[in-house]
Parts: sequence; structure tokens; C-alpha cells
Amino acid sequence: MIALTLDVRLAQRAFTLEVRDSASVEVLGLSGPSGSGKTTLLEAIAGIRTPDRGEIQVGDRVLFSSARGIDVPARERRIGYVPQDALLFPHLDVKSNILYGARPAGSVGEQDAFARLTQILDVANLLNRRVTMLSGGEKQRVAIARALMTRPSILLLDEPLAGVDRERRDLILPYILRIRSELHVPLIYVTHDREEMRAVADRVLILREGKGSVPEPRAVN
Repeated sequence: MIALTLDVRLAQRAFTLEVRDSASVEVLGLSGPSGSGKTTLLEAIAGIRTPDRGEIQVGDRVLFSSARGIDVPARERRIGYVPQDALLFPHLDVKSNILYGARPAGSVGEQDAFARLTQILDVANLLNRRVTMLSGGEKQRVAIARALMTRPSILLLDEPLAGVDRERRDLILPYILRIRSELHVPLIYVTHDREEMRAVADRVLILREGKGSVPEPRAVN
């Protein structure tokens, strides 16, 4: 569980993202049609895009505040970000991809974290493979393991199952649920799939044309 404050206004040509939400969550789900600003919001949190105004706070750390002149560089935000395209390094094998960015490299703590992550995400048998030889689902699991090796305070997953078929989704989703239940790493999870959202998120933020809203809870009959 982590406290999130997302107060973001970010204008891009004819599109403007305006989101205000504050809550303590384990997994915040982001949903909405294509072009509604989901990826833009993730990039603002990760420090890839700079809002025009607002405040972004993750836990007790203010990452951005226009009022206070705070804009923590992306490399210092402790944000794990897995975009829709896993963006693995094709010239490295799976092990080297996962260990990229681990700090301090080679320490006992990092070795333990590496062993645990490769077991939880079921990629221990893939470590010597080139990433060009992996399936879409395997690439996603490797990308998630690499992001988690940076010891992030929160993990951003941008439609991690969008590139795989329903059968493979059903196989990969349990690994994501294990991140939540065993590693206790908070997530911001983007998906269009309602079943995925129900399985993963404890709070949902819906974006439409750049505006965010939280659906009202259903009345109990």
C-alpha cells in the first residue's frame, strides 16, 4: 500500500491531460480508450514528460511540484517503468538484461533479489537465451524482472498483456499477481481488459479525453 497524489496538467498540441487523484492503493488501475492520456500520465510519473503544473507524490517523496519548484530527474525517482514495447536490449542475453541497472551489482542482496525474481516470474530457465528468441509473454516477464531489479518504490505497467493472446494472458497474469502478493511492490497498471482490471486493481482511474475520474462504487442490493 502506498499513498499517491497525482495532480497533473500537461498540454501537448491539441491534447491536454488533466488528472487529479489522491489515494492510498496497492494497485491503481488506469483504463480508458486509446489516446485518452494513460501513457502520458505514466511518463509524467516516471519523469519522461514534465507537466505544466501540478504535483506528483509517491509515498513520502514529492517527485514533481510546480508550486515548490521540484522536478526530480527520472533516474532518481525510483520508478520501475515497463512500456508497451518491452524495449529489451537485443545484444544482451536474458540474464544481462535483468541485471542491467541493478545496484550495487554483484552484492549478496542483489544476488538474492535476482534469484527470487527469476523464480517468481519463471524466467530462470531463460537466462542464457538471446531476447530475440523469446516469445512476447517471456519478453514481458523479463522486462518486469529488469524493472524490479532497480528496487523501485512503485512499478508502472503499460498494458503488459496487450501483445499476447488470451491463453497466454491467463498464464502470465498469475505472475503479476505474485508481484503484488509476495513482493508487495505497488503497481500502476494500464489495461483495457475488464477481467484483468478486476483481478489486479483495488482502485480504478478512468481517463477520457485527458480527464480522469474514479467510477462510483456499485450499490449493494
